[in-house]
Amino acid sequence: MATEAVNCATSDSHYDRLKEVKEFDESKMGVKGLSDSGITCIPRFFMHPPETLPQHNSTSTTNTSSIPVLDLANLHSSAHRPGIIQQIKDAAATWGFFQVINHGIPSSVLDDTLRSIKAFHDQPHEIKAKHYRRQEHHGVMYTSNNDLHRSNAASWHDSLQVYMAPEEKKVEDDIPEICRKEVVAWDFHASKVAEALFELLSEGLGLEAGKFKELGFMKARLFLGHCYPYCPQSDLTVGIKSHTDAGLTVLLQNQVGGLQVKHGSEWVDVKPLPGALTVNIGDFIQIMSNGEYQSVEHRVLANSSKEARISVLIFNNVGGWKESDEFGPLPELLSAEKPALYRGFTVPEFLQSFFSKGLDGKNIVERVTLH
Repeated sequence: MATEAVNCATSDSHYDRLKEVKEFDESKMGVKGLSDSGITCIPRFFMHPPETLPQHNSTSTTNTSSIPVLDLANLHSSAHRPGIIQQIKDAAATWGFFQVINHGIPSSVLDDTLRSIKAFHDQPHEIKAKHYRRQEHHGVMYTSNNDLHRSNAASWHDSLQVYMAPEEKKVEDDIPEICRKEVVAWDFHASKVAEALFELLSEGLGLEAGKFKELGFMKARLFLGHCYPYCPQSDLTVGIKSHTDAGLTVLLQNQVGGLQVKHGSEWVDVKPLPGALTVNIGDFIQIMSNGEYQSVEHRVLANSSKEARISVLIFNNVGGWKESDEFGPLPELLSAEKPALYRGFTVPEFLQSFFSKGLDGKNIVERVTLH
C-alpha cells in the first residue's frame, strides 16, 4: 500500500502542494467526501513524514495500561466526596486524562448526540458545504482541519464547530437542523458535568469549590463534532496530530477506537467505555495549578475501520478576561517551598502561540516555563 501511495503521489512531477490544498479546501467536500468517493490513495498533502507517524515514533505504544476511571455516583455524599476528590487529584496529576462513569447524563442524550453528529457528516457534501468556512472564535463552522493552511501535513478528519459561549447572539438558529436539538442538549448536560469536575479539581488543590468557575472557565465553551472516516492508507497519515488542549475537555466517543494518550514515554490506547465520558486537563489548568495538574499530549490515529469514528467534545476554556489580563500560577498555591514554575501570559500571547503554526505539542506551556 505504501508503494502504491508513493506512485500515486509522485506521478505528477509538477506537484504543487499549495494548489492542491486550496483546491481541496474550495471543494468543501472534506475527507469524508474523499473517503466516500472510493479513493484508494490519499492526496500527498495528507502524508506525514515517516518519523512523525505513530508506528515510527521512538516512544512505544502499550495496550497494558489504561487511563483511570472515576465513578461519580456518590459525588454529593459527604462520606464519599473526599475520596472522589483524591481520585481526581491523582488522575489529573499523574495522567492528565481519565474517564468518568455515573456522570448523570442520560444514555439517551449520549446516543442521540453521537447519532446526530454522524447524521450531519453522512450528508452529501453539497448539503454540508453551506456551513463550510474558516472562521475562528464565533459562530458555526464545518471544516476539514482547522489548521489546514498552517500545518505541514493535513490530518484525516472533518469537524463541525460551534461556539456555544460567549456569543453576542443566540447561536442555536445557525446550528444545522439535523443536529441542532442534540448539540444544545449535549452542551447543557456536559456543562453540568464540567462544572462538577472543576469543583472537584479546585478542592483537590485546597481551594474553594467555585475557584475555577470564578476564574472564568465556564464562560467560553466550544463544541466540536469530529468525524474520522475510513482512510485507505491509514499508515501514512493521522486522524489528529499530537497536541494538548487549553482548558478542560469533556469527550464523548463512539466505539471506534483511535484516541491515544502519552503517558511517560508510552502511547496508551483509550479504549471506549460504553456510557463513559473522557476528560482531560488543558495547559491553562496546568499553569494555574503551578504544575500540580498536568496537561498531556494526545492524538488520534487515522481510521482503518470501515465504520467512521465519531467524537463529540465540549472545550471549557477561560472567558471574560481583558486582553491585558495575565494568566499564571494562582498566588494561593505559591510559597517559598513551591515557587512559580511558569511566568504570566496574556490571551493575545496564547492566541499568537496557538495560531502561529499547526496543531502541535504543548506550545504555550513550553513558552512560559521558567528555567
